[in-house]
Amino acid sequence: MTTATAQGTGTITRGRARTGTGARPAPLPRSVTALLADAGRSLGRSIAAQQPADRFAAAHLAALRGAAAVLATRARPRRAARGSAWELLPRVAPELAEWAAFFAAGSGKRQAASAGVPVRISAREADDMVRQASAFLDVVDQVLGTAGPDRLV
Repeated sequence: MTTATAQGTGTITRGRARTGTGARPAPLPRSVTALLADAGRSLGRSIAAQQPADRFAAAHLAALRGAAAVLATRARPRRAARGSAWELLPRVAPELAEWAAFFAAGSGKRQAASAGVPVRISAREADDMVRQASAFLDVVDQVLGTAGPDRLV
């Protein structure tokens, strides 16, 4: 799991969980750990952002990085496998299908906000996205077998 400090740095820590047998799971590829670290930094930025659109966009991006980490771990390259991360995620991780649908619904707003296009996002909607992204990253940590302190959001 990821910890984002409320004191402003958005520092993220990640660790590897031990299994019930005492053995350590195989380490994740660097590309996956980089995506998870990126997700944590984006979540930290979302917590620190002052504008609702910036909070929303950074939180949604954090979730997108988490989805990319799952795809990088589970997906097998195929020519026919095209689509957004939110379209591909349920194919490789059916247990994340509801999350994928939720975040797919917010993709347009994130893209507009990230591009600087004026988009109406309330403070509550932004805060909800931060909480949902945080919860999703907790689930991603469970799916990938990563562990750490609880996320503070």
